[in-house]
Amino acid sequence: MDEKSLKLFLDFAEHLALQGGAVLEKYWGNFFIIEEKGECWDLVTEVDKESEDVILSLIRNKYPGHAILSEEAGLHAVKHAEFSWIIDPLDGTTNYTHQYPMVSVSIALTYRNKPIVGVVYNPILKEMFRAANGLGCSLNGKSICTSKVKSLERSLLATGFAYDRKKTEDNNYAEFCYMTNNSQGVRRGGSAALDLAYVAAGKLDGYWERGLKPWDIAAGIVLIEEAGGCVSSYEGTPLILETGRLLASNGIIHNDLLRSLKIARGVIA
Repeated sequence: MDEKSLKLFLDFAEHLALQGGAVLEKYWGNFFIIEEKGECWDLVTEVDKESEDVILSLIRNKYPGHAILSEEAGLHAVKHAEFSWIIDPLDGTTNYTHQYPMVSVSIALTYRNKPIVGVVYNPILKEMFRAANGLGCSLNGKSICTSKVKSLERSLLATGFAYDRKKTEDNNYAEFCYMTNNSQGVRRGGSAALDLAYVAAGKLDGYWERGLKPWDIAAGIVLIEEAGGCVSSYEGTPLILETGRLLASNGIIHNDLLRSLKIARGVIA
């Protein structure tokens, strides 16, 4: 992929995020319809749907030969498509319904199943994170990089809890408690895309979570890798988007995080 093409894709991804973000801004603080997706804690609103409609329409008009995977609309497959857009039109829906401003639009582009462009935009706080392979990572136009924290004990971490946490023993509670006792703190922001963006910006030193979907993490992976950080599975192997078990860090504390997660889960003593 040449640099010129990547820049064009990156600019288009930012445009998509801005247009989706405009929908989030329009409804912020106003009445909107809230529905449940099977469970009372798994929400979708008319904002999710309208933001998604705007983004998908723009992609289909400009790149009809590209596939699309989006949270609400699912997969729009295109035969022999090498490019696929992975979209979360509103990450942090529960936050949004409570007017808690940790919300974002997440836009990623993959080429042959590898994320190459990532944009995460918080329209409420006006934070635009963007990155593409080999082009670095930026926040509101300024280059950013991961933190230089060298020890887990001095790190500030983030995590989250999947929607099935009330019904499964694999619920991240043990990891949360263990990491809280072995770091300077663990935050629970409620938007995986933003958590990853904050690791890229050095605001957080590490992040882990289970039960994630490709649209939660695809853009953030590009941000972190271009900012100098590290992303892997819980086992330290290359991350596969569909597994939903992700560990991200500044790279320096990555091995310590891996080991600590295993201890918390009882995998090692």
